[in-house]
Amino acid sequence: MQHEVIINLPEGVELRVDLSHATPMEHEAGRRWLDEQFTALECEPLRPSGKVLLADKVLVVARAAQRLLQEDSAWRESYARAAAAVLARPVIRVDVPGMAVAF
Repeated sequence: MQHEVIINLPEGVELRVDLSHATPMEHEAGRRWLDEQFTALECEPLRPSGKVLLADKVLVVARAAQRLLQEDSAWRESYARAAAAVLARPVIRVDVPGMAVAF
């Protein structure tokens, strides 16, 4: 089965992370990793209510960490593993310019 996270960044940059051979991250570990990055990167909730859905967290962490995603392959893989763990989908597309997550 295909397991991949595709991250579209501004200026037409597309990053693909193939997770077919990576050790899967448990759901709770993925949620915790994203929570830590959300805080460390000083992300803000997308919704005025302050409620942060897991897909929102995947999106805003990618938006805040564009440089890390492009320059640090280990961080990029951790991000992809966490996104796959919390969203539980075989193929995930994170579109930063379009502010959307699709499956």
